[in-house]
Amino acid sequence: MQLTRENLQNAGVFAGRPVRRTITWKQGGQVLTATTWIRPRSYQDIVLETEAGKENTIAARIARSVCDEQGEPVFSVADITGEACPERGPLDAGLTVALLQAISDVYLGKTD
Repeated sequence: MQLTRENLQNAGVFAGRPVRRTITWKQGGQVLTATTWIRPRSYQDIVLETEAGKENTIAARIARSVCDEQGEPVFSVADITGEACPERGPLDAGLTVALLQAISDVYLGKTD
């Protein structure tokens, strides 16, 4: 394949529509399952994650990737780190790992 915009678009290498994923995690001895949407990562996502700073790179990755079916973000970085609502606190570790696994699966092209 010759490296042209048309050939790349036909090969599907540009970030596309969100992908539906089912995630499962443990929360206080209970197993929870939820459906979410993951936006395939793009050049812009990688740049913005880098700009978020070393301490917020993972939060930025989740905030840029987890979305609704239309591609609108579900979380802000502050929601994930707990700064948006100190009483609620940061995102639980189990849910964080499940979301990162879903993001990784979409990035690698894995299907449910």
